[in-house]
Amino acid sequence: MQFSMYNSKKTNQLEFDLKVRYNGNNQTNYYTRKVKFLPEQSKPNIYGGQAVIEGVMFGGKYVNVTAVRRKNGEITFLEVPKQDKAWVKRLRKIPLIRGIVSIVDSSAKGSKHLNYAAEAMADDEMEPEERAKQQDKEESKWSLTMILGVAVVGVLSFIVGKLIFTLVPALLEQYLFQHAFSNQTLHSLVEGVIKIVLLLSYLWIISQTPIIKRLFQYHGAEHKVITAYEAGEELTPKNVQKYSRLHYRCGSSFIILTVIVGIILYSLPIFHWENVWERMYIRILLLPIVIGLSFELLRITNAVREIPVLRYLGYPGLWLQLLTTKEPNDEQVEVSIASFNRMLELDASLEESNGLLLSEASHSSLDPVKG
Repeated sequence: MQFSMYNSKKTNQLEFDLKVRYNGNNQTNYYTRKVKFLPEQSKPNIYGGQAVIEGVMFGGKYVNVTAVRRKNGEITFLEVPKQDKAWVKRLRKIPLIRGIVSIVDSSAKGSKHLNYAAEAMADDEMEPEERAKQQDKEESKWSLTMILGVAVVGVLSFIVGKLIFTLVPALLEQYLFQHAFSNQTLHSLVEGVIKIVLLLSYLWIISQTPIIKRLFQYHGAEHKVITAYEAGEELTPKNVQKYSRLHYRCGSSFIILTVIVGIILYSLPIFHWENVWERMYIRILLLPIVIGLSFELLRITNAVREIPVLRYLGYPGLWLQLLTTKEPNDEQVEVSIASFNRMLELDASLEESNGLLLSEASHSSLDPVKG
């Protein structure tokens, strides 16, 4: 499998082709999508990313790039142009609302890269004959992902997961401590403690499995590369390994902040309930507010991280990252560096052309494993 980019300038416009080649079952197939970049003022960019199975995804100004280490040692890339709608960009500027938009958008876009990494891993485990049979089988059936699309399934998974994580602790607290005391603020505090215990237990348990442990190592590699880049270091495994695997802007910090904000918000006396169903209704109703406030708090903790006293606001998120990240090895750092450098390379080529991404293809990205 090979990925290639072909750039050409046309009167202050960059035409961009993504050419994907997949070799399987003694056949070679090519797929091309064309993208145009139009003039826009250059702005400073803050980079972020996420770990995927045997790889790392980084989001740039114009493209999202995933690098994955294949079974044969080769590093392959998925390069997806960013295609933010104008109304999405406007919503990203509105406090509270921008948090919800960012989380949903990240779930949608991230799911494509997670799906690519997972299918690349499955593809590596197949013999050519098995791969051909699997392709025929999948082409002949309908699945939820085929009907709704990977992005929609990713968003739905986030929503369902968040609802479960919000409602289960409240139900457990109601069942265990309903008659222990009558103070609803105290009930909300106990609910928060249960939520934290469930979160930490879940993360610790899954971190013991080999595949999640490696995923968390790539998560650490992602953080190290971003920190090294922000420190102005040359990106080599030796230089990158010197830096911490913890980072203030991590999504793990957002998770723990939603728990803390939820505890405070649900404990306010204005949110009174008479029975468990009213309690569930209030939790669901306040969920968007909890997400929005947590996102704003995450921005604040990152902004004040250099201030001696205020930097401690971000420590709960860093503590949680002790579970969600592991120390990576040099090979994993190499993959993270490859992804980041490829993203920088594509962003730089577009920045030189002073371009803004507009896609002529459909919103969904190609599946580089199957074509």
